[in-house]
Amino acid sequence: MRKKIPTITRPDPVYAASLRPEGEKDPGWEKVRRAAAMPEPGSVEPAPMGDDVARHPSTPPTSTSQLSREADARAAPAVKSSPSRSRRSPATRKIDIRVNALERQEEALIDCGVDPAHVIRAALRRAVKNLELGCEFVLPSEEQRTRITEWRARTSLAVDAAALTALLRAHDPLDVLSKWALVRGQIEPRVWAEIDILLHEIAVRAAAQNAETDTPET
Repeated sequence: MRKKIPTITRPDPVYAASLRPEGEKDPGWEKVRRAAAMPEPGSVEPAPMGDDVARHPSTPPTSTSQLSREADARAAPAVKSSPSRSRRSPATRKIDIRVNALERQEEALIDCGVDPAHVIRAALRRAVKNLELGCEFVLPSEEQRTRITEWRARTSLAVDAAALTALLRAHDPLDVLSKWALVRGQIEPRVWAEIDILLHEIAVRAAAQNAETDTPET
């Protein structure tokens, strides 16, 4: 049997008290609306507080004068450590030299298959590459030079100025001789030795090429 719902026929103050007036807002709904309007916690970075402020102090702006001083400080060591300022190359003097092969080397130069003038110039380059001129005078060799003047090699050579000055004081105080006359005793034997070495190297290479040519193919 159904329970009969009573019909209100007169004002009930208890029921009326449970109803909100139209103008009154629901405090629970207001909290939900404010929470929806706030940004997500991950998108907002909290301001540093307490220890965070001490660990991450704000950096003051750097002035232009301070930047220039720092740049000068970085550039200063590079200037001080420059090797070109701390070391100076020894003084040198240029002299003209002219050398030729020996008479005993003529036949080998003609038969080597290379222009003899090229061989002599190459020997001269090798001879003076690491030359250290001595202060002691060396008499020129009495070996017979070739009379074929077309083979003669000429060049200018920078020698140590101190060594050349010592040679001038000891053997040519009036400075009437050519500088080549003072140093040829030290240079010519080196050139002749290099000519012999080059002739040997050319002969060995030619023999190896001939052997490869004569070897039959297997």
